[in-house]
Amino acid sequence: MSHSLSVIVWSKEGCHYCAEVKQYLEEKEIEYQTVDVTNHDERRDILELKYGVRYVPVVEIGKGNVYEGVTELGIPHLEKALERVK
Repeated sequence: MSHSLSVIVWSKEGCHYCAEVKQYLEEKEIEYQTVDVTNHDERRDILELKYGVRYVPVVEIGKGNVYEGVTELGIPHLEKALERVK
């Protein structure tokens, strides 16, 4: 993957789905940043404004002027988004 790819994982402590997403990205050697929403309702407010959800994980993927937020649970949704942004 290109170094210009930006991936941000919005997650919280103890979230099984969040851990699954991070493990997948690590296995694929995709660098990512984490935004922890644990005890930070203001960060959940941002997710609600941007995507209409307050749950995690939400994965934001950007490259150049192509940008996408993945709010659906499950690795297949993440894989499809990564393919679209490649």
